Amino acid sequence: MEPAPNVPAAPELAPAGGGASAYLELLGSREVRAQLFPLHDEVVIGRDRQDALASDQFVCIPLHTISRRHARIRRRGEAWLVEDLHSSNGTFVNGERLQPGSWRALDDGAELALASTQLVFRSLVAPSAASMPTVIRKSVDATQYVPMPSAPVPASDPRDAPRGELEKSVLKLHAMAQVSIALGAVTDRATLTEKIMNFIFDLFPLAERAFILLRQNERDPPVPVAARRRNGMVEDPRQARLSHTIVDEVLGNKRAILSVDTLADRHFAAQDSIVAQAIRSVMCAPLIVGDEVLGLIQVDSSSDPRAFQDADLELLTGVCAETAVALKNFQLYSDIERLLDGFVRASVQAIEERDPVTAGHSFRVAGYAERLATALDRADDPQLRRIAFTREQLREIRYAALLHDFGKVGVREHVLRKEKKLHHADMRLLEQRFLYARACLERQAYLSLAQRHIDEGWTAATFRAEKAQADARLAEEAVRLDGFLATIRCANEPAISRSSTLPDLRDIVHYGCHDPDGQPLVLLEDHEAAALSIPKGCLTADERRQIEEHVVDSYSFLVLIPWTRDLAGVPAIAHGHHEKLDGSGYPSGLRGPQISIQTRILTICDIYDALTAGDRPYKKAMPVEQALDLMHEECDAGHIDARLFQVFVDAHAWMVQAAGT
Repeated sequence: MEPAPNVPAAPELAPAGGGASAYLELLGSREVRAQLFPLHDEVVIGRDRQDALASDQFVCIPLHTISRRHARIRRRGEAWLVEDLHSSNGTFVNGERLQPGSWRALDDGAELALASTQLVFRSLVAPSAASMPTVIRKSVDATQYVPMPSAPVPASDPRDAPRGELEKSVLKLHAMAQVSIALGAVTDRATLTEKIMNFIFDLFPLAERAFILLRQNERDPPVPVAARRRNGMVEDPRQARLSHTIVDEVLGNKRAILSVDTLADRHFAAQDSIVAQAIRSVMCAPLIVGDEVLGLIQVDSSSDPRAFQDADLELLTGVCAETAVALKNFQLYSDIERLLDGFVRASVQAIEERDPVTAGHSFRVAGYAERLATALDRADDPQLRRIAFTREQLREIRYAALLHDFGKVGVREHVLRKEKKLHHADMRLLEQRFLYARACLERQAYLSLAQRHIDEGWTAATFRAEKAQADARLAEEAVRLDGFLATIRCANEPAISRSSTLPDLRDIVHYGCHDPDGQPLVLLEDHEAAALSIPKGCLTADERRQIEEHVVDSYSFLVLIPWTRDLAGVPAIAHGHHEKLDGSGYPSGLRGPQISIQTRILTICDIYDALTAGDRPYKKAMPVEQALDLMHEECDAGHIDARLFQVFVDAHAWMVQAAGT
């Protein structure tokens, strides 16, 4: 017999709980001797040792029939899987050849063949709760209406019942009444699950743990969302391990289950979660609305196999029926909320597409407003610190901020997108007028020169001298006209502050020139001079009136929406965002106390973004410090709320970037 190859000695088998939870047994042959290889999380089997892998991550079988990297075994949770790594001679599990790249589950005792080399897989982990037998003692059809059970009083006269039973019954009835009241008052799922957990421990005094599992959608398996112990300790829901027998029965057949689980502590390895250990009695009921199963609630005990009775299962089923209705309502409410939010955002986007250069303004203002509103509790002013906006009020402020400019949909586009004091077409017409004026001056000068030459009989030298003088006068007028046009272009730029100096247009207005018919040619029309004399901004009085009407149009649109009670203030908040504390604002000229705190917040954020936004066509973005200085001036002038503005500055509310920008 040929000597066996020099195979490294097999390491000792690690005990369960010592790191290795399974091992491979290499069956002896004429080429190799029998060995044991402990398995941890992942191991590669091959002919040559891999330098990139640690010694406990590689099983070396130095035979020519084994590929360099032949197969891989990996642990996933409590399951072990094997994969063929495109080996030359194949990997077989219980006689069946594996497809390269696909995983195959390994059960305890599974026989592996790598070419002609035989191995056996051994698992040291006890079966999980999902695979252990479960004794179902009571099953209730959860789709049927389950009346709330009355107190278990065996005697016709309550006084004949034991005092302890009566007290328990009263406590259960009180808890059930609290469940009904609570489900009608709770407005969010997190609070609901917290309250349900508390009520479960009131209803079932022997319950030690409770779990709530919910489905994301109808096809998905339920996911644990809450797990609690009676002592108040919160479990990690992701560590919950439940019996698949019970879960499948509850979800698949829509039945509530009362069972005795045969699991015991010795069946679990040291690393298994405590959630899956030592369950003696368990109740599980589905959360059903109509034909839809939303999830389930499980209650269990690890100390008393008779912790729950049949009446308890019916009670839990009733609680789950009420809870399911509340959860479905939350789901529907959430869907409606997302629908409204999508409509609001789509509306804002549609408005801003009319004026792409200012796109993002409403989203930024909404972000600033929310940041400012939530910063009031940190204000130096004690009166502001007492203002605490609820989640619903913050949502109301956000929607008002997003929709505050909705009325601009009715503003004519050439006004809405006006960049300079004169519209682009008006400026082009004015420039052509200046060219026409120069042509008229030249025509008049050369006609006069020709006529005088005929009338006076000039010599060639005299004509040249007179022409040179005429050219010099025309050049002077051309320089003057160019200066006028430069002044107009300068005046056409919008002023940010009323304190800015305006160019003098009087010489241009009074300039004398005639057309070929002898009629006076006006370089600058009265309405153009008025537009160029606007002290701030670029809008004429009529155009500003059209823009200001967007506030009224916004309000007229918003009041048509049937807002819910918690959003009823959206139209009024948006309506007043151009009001000033001294009554100089529009459209209603409201004064201090007449302007709500929400509207004052919106006003500050709207002004800040108008000053600092880099997308405005009529100005460059203003540096933050300069914008804050101008807003301080607005505070000093009594236009905006100085206390709120100070909170805006202290909280750096402009640092937030609103969603959607």
